[in-house]
Amino acid sequence: MAEPVTICVVSSGRADYGLIRPILDALRADPRTVGQLLLTGTHADDRFGSEADGRLLADALVPMPLDGDDAAAAARGAAAVLTGVVEALERLKPDAVLIVGDRYEILAVAQAAMLLRLPLIHLGGGDVTEGAIDEGIRHAVSKLAQVHLVTHAEAARRLRQLGEEDWRIHTVGNPSLDSLSAAAAMPDAALEGLLGRPLGADNLLVCFHPVTLLPDGGRAEFDALLAALGELPASTHLWITRPNADPGHEGLTAHLTDWAAGRSNASVHATLGAAYLPLMARCRAVVGNSSSGLTEAPSLGIPTVNVGVRQQGRLAGETVFHCVGEAAAIRAALARAMAADLAGAINPYGDGKTVPRILSVLTSLPERDTLMHKRFIDIEVAGG
Repeated sequence: MAEPVTICVVSSGRADYGLIRPILDALRADPRTVGQLLLTGTHADDRFGSEADGRLLADALVPMPLDGDDAAAAARGAAAVLTGVVEALERLKPDAVLIVGDRYEILAVAQAAMLLRLPLIHLGGGDVTEGAIDEGIRHAVSKLAQVHLVTHAEAARRLRQLGEEDWRIHTVGNPSLDSLSAAAAMPDAALEGLLGRPLGADNLLVCFHPVTLLPDGGRAEFDALLAALGELPASTHLWITRPNADPGHEGLTAHLTDWAAGRSNASVHATLGAAYLPLMARCRAVVGNSSSGLTEAPSLGIPTVNVGVRQQGRLAGETVFHCVGEAAAIRAALARAMAADLAGAINPYGDGKTVPRILSVLTSLPERDTLMHKRFIDIEVAGG
């Protein structure tokens, strides 16, 4: 594409903002590129937490109304995102759109780009999360995308298995890892200022989201997690983020609020924002079912107790301790995690040098017609 190339980077909530922010910064700093920021999903809904600096940096904000806590409400919200993003992209007129991952509202963004004939750059394709509807959404977005930025070699292999052309697939790593050194170096006083209270003698980071393929939405797993956490000594401070906006979030959030009431060692946050990674670096472990425990915590040498089925099938390194969603199993996994020697552990999601690789891809994109005309590459099966 002719320079400067304009890339519209999309974030749909707190979970992906840390991934796209370093990419946006690099695009805006390079004279060969123009970086636009489009916020949608839960960024306009304070119930789930947003990034204040994101709102200041945004070129467009497309709300996603959620009028309930069920699948139908999510579908109506995604429909509103489709309409709003089409209008925003028509105004912004980018050369390409960059999106992350697997959320249902991100599928609406991908559909908008497809209908507007805008090349779609997808970060995070080829991963596996068998316990959530995200699994199918991620693969669907990959088939709509023209360029793939994947975080590890297994993901690249799966995209080839989906029929994607090899030249479209770039193994770059996880961009949030590029920010970890600065995050870990934040002084305790600055971090405590962001948190609004001092760190504990021991600290745990707890993140649990609805499990959208379970009939109860993950409620039994969440009950077991809280039961296990409730047995920890009062000297262990629990830093807990509220569930995301998947169907079933209201019940989990209400239960968490009731459970945390009166517990002086529990702090519940809609989002931890800029404090999230610095806090992770100070914690004994990450506990729950968030992907950050698998993809980011290993680079800090922090163990993760991955509870239940939400992340089932996702690539995990030796810092991750899997357990079923039962209180006894969670307690046992937490004990193993805290006693583990993780010196020399490697993060399979990258080396902290991802953003320069991504910038190299984005500054050497083929012309639009070349990108838009995709071929399906059949896999030759021996003896077939």
